Amino acid sequence: MTVAAQDHQHVVRDVADALSVVRAHGLRLTGARRILIEVLFAVDRPATAEAIAAGLDGALPASELASVYRNLETLERIGLVRHVHFGHGAGLYELTRAQSYEYALCERCRSTIAVPAHELDAVRETLERIVGIEAEFSHFPIVGLCRRCRRTGDRLSERRDHAHP
Repeated sequence: MTVAAQDHQHVVRDVADALSVVRAHGLRLTGARRILIEVLFAVDRPATAEAIAAGLDGALPASELASVYRNLETLERIGLVRHVHFGHGAGLYELTRAQSYEYALCERCRSTIAVPAHELDAVRETLERIVGIEAEFSHFPIVGLCRRCRRTGDRLSERRDHAHP
């Protein structure tokens, strides 16, 4: 289940900070919740709830999927976790961090590129000026072709040029 992003996200430095936020919101610090927070700190990329429940390829004990989803939803509601979607697949979860990232996705090879959010400010400004949209790319990525795929095939701009006579 997807929950709406919290207006205020908590930026935490370590597991102890995250546990303090959980307590500050009046939530119980269950073993499952603690393990989930530790896992999210340990993993270096967004992960699906399914991968977390399965134990991230043996990196941790397997958990009940429903419990993982419930805890991710709770942590997202209080602003410790956010989720992103890379295409049509399952949502991917990550901790909110001091260095906020947004994403780009290659539509051909499906590689993802994490981009520090501030590096896309010029893109946001251009979109605001041209179409009046205040854009953000943290929930859904920018989609296109990566450099490697552009070298091996056609470019998106060529497809757009031929689409309209």
